[in-house]
Amino acid sequence: MSVSISRTPPLKLIRNIGIVAHIDAGKTTLTERILYYTHFTHRMGEVDEGTTVTDYLKEEQERGITIVSAAVTTQWRDHFINLIDTPGHVDFTAEVERCLRVLDGVIVVFSAVEGVEAQSETVWRQADRYRVPRLCFVNKMDRIGADFEAVVAEVRERLGATPVVLTAPIGVAHEFRGVLDVVRGKELYFDPETLGERVIEQEVSDELRPVFERWRDELFNTLCEYDSEDRITSRYLDGQPVPEEDIRAVIRHAAINRALVPLFAGSALKRIGVQPVLDAVCEYLPSPLDLPPVEGRHPKRPNKVEKRKPDPREPLCALVFKIQSDQHGQLAYTRVYSGVLKSGVRVLNPRTNAREIVQHIWRLRADHRERMEEATAGDIVGVVGLKNSVTGDTLCDPRHPIVLERIEFPQTVVTVSVEPMSSADRKRLLQVLGLLALDDPTFHWREDEETGQIIMSGMGELHLEVLTHRMMEDFGLKVRVGKPRVSYRESIERAVEATGVCDQLVAGVPQHCEVWIRVEPRPGQGKVTVESALKPGELPDAVAKVVLQALQEEALGGGEFGYPLTDVGITLLGVRALSETVSEVAYRVAAVQALRNALRAGQPVVLEPIMRLEVMVPEEYLGDVLADLNARRAEIVSTGTRGNLRVIEARVPLERVFGYATAVRSLSQGRASYTLEPAAFAPVPPERAREMLGLD
Repeated sequence: MSVSISRTPPLKLIRNIGIVAHIDAGKTTLTERILYYTHFTHRMGEVDEGTTVTDYLKEEQERGITIVSAAVTTQWRDHFINLIDTPGHVDFTAEVERCLRVLDGVIVVFSAVEGVEAQSETVWRQADRYRVPRLCFVNKMDRIGADFEAVVAEVRERLGATPVVLTAPIGVAHEFRGVLDVVRGKELYFDPETLGERVIEQEVSDELRPVFERWRDELFNTLCEYDSEDRITSRYLDGQPVPEEDIRAVIRHAAINRALVPLFAGSALKRIGVQPVLDAVCEYLPSPLDLPPVEGRHPKRPNKVEKRKPDPREPLCALVFKIQSDQHGQLAYTRVYSGVLKSGVRVLNPRTNAREIVQHIWRLRADHRERMEEATAGDIVGVVGLKNSVTGDTLCDPRHPIVLERIEFPQTVVTVSVEPMSSADRKRLLQVLGLLALDDPTFHWREDEETGQIIMSGMGELHLEVLTHRMMEDFGLKVRVGKPRVSYRESIERAVEATGVCDQLVAGVPQHCEVWIRVEPRPGQGKVTVESALKPGELPDAVAKVVLQALQEEALGGGEFGYPLTDVGITLLGVRALSETVSEVAYRVAAVQALRNALRAGQPVVLEPIMRLEVMVPEEYLGDVLADLNARRAEIVSTGTRGNLRVIEARVPLERVFGYATAVRSLSQGRASYTLEPAAFAPVPPERAREMLGLD
């Protein structure tokens, strides 16, 4: 590794970007090419050889997939690029979620053969949620079956985006040899003798002139809609030359405002078309200065909006978006939005209302680190020394507190039991599980009160398999793991109001009080919310806090059937003391009783995770695959065509797709592929619910 960045660059030259895609679209290969061409590395790593910079974990190298996001800082054309390579497998969607929360722009990679796949849509929606500008790179143009125009059409139709083609392919499959620069009017070829580093420019030939003119006209027809300052429209309509800088200015403004998406063609594996993407990162994706100030709330006055500009002179505001634990301690991945974060200084974590000391600051370089004395607005760095901060926590100036919006993560859908090989290792296992849960917000574990069994919950079989491997390899534990099981949830079907009463002796003193609440279903919320409808001053703050806390804790304990609650809203309507003295214990008893009464009356229902399944299969096996899906209680949403394959989109209960990989391979003689991701929770069919609850 050769790039050493010891100074903080001007904000206008910083680009905080990520690379996201469906699994196997070529994200990590593209990242390796970027690091080589920016001289971050002297040797180009390969995924198949396990030699990539960002896939540095042994597990990643063995599987050939990205499991954890990795950050590196490099340079291109005087710009400083903080680059994060993210996983593509749906089981590790939390890695993508928390990275998108802090990035200013992303490169979305599509395979020219498979096009817009299921996980492509997921990451696109995540980028929409965080309002992140993006570029598209249509990769694998060298592959048989590549169809550039079909991918452009899918980006428009399936993702609802407005793509503008800035480099178009010259040739396809084994004839793919370069790209057309639509803005500059050049043919670009990438010298294989220099591993594609030297770019050879040529004027557009007569053979390619019609293709160039077509993409050029499409570009201008789109840009004229966003040319509010008439930089290019008049000249274009009058047939006059349009200055290149004006074209770029219109593209940049529209891209930063997410009105359109610059799109590029290439093959990262064959080292074709990467440098134009790097140029576009600098030209069309925003610097921290191009984005609005970050917004948060005052921790003691939640209705007060606080704003921080990306300026080192502003009060410090930073967000911890990832914790990485190992046997040597914890590294907190942190985005600095404003102010200066200095080594050796105490900062405030407003969630805990406690001070944290920043012992060391590191510039992140995958599994390597470079020491820094301070980080300023716009930086993404690693922080060592935080004791009680977790993913989603804000770090700020104690004199100017602010709380940024936390990161929401999806619910777990799969559980397994785990036990140490020896009873002596049980304490160590619990410590390791705590560390893993701190690292990964989509991993949870608990001890079953009745059986003493330890239960792990995650996003999928692969997710839990990787975590188990970490326990054994990274922490030296020997464990036994059970078979995967579905992680069910519980909700209610109708809104109810209920009262809880405490009328008993507490510590020998008569206690009598009432708590009444409203509990209602909130489909799609994905969590339980507890709130108060009481007016300020209607109830002493201490009493309100005790009651709300009791409701929250009881909700965490599960519903009427013992499964975790979800999609439920709990509202405190009133509290009444009916004796002279009422203790906290009495209020808690009444609150718990009120919630139990409400859940019982609200028509409780068991929910199961429903998965979105996309199967790509040759036509001759379509009927067999559809018949198998029908037998699995699948709802077929659509069937379509992608290249020479048929595509089935379905919704199917998770419990019916364990081991689906083996089944679909058998049905298609190994020629089908599929992707699976959580879609929603839905009520279990009545006959299955009776079976689960032992009512038959």
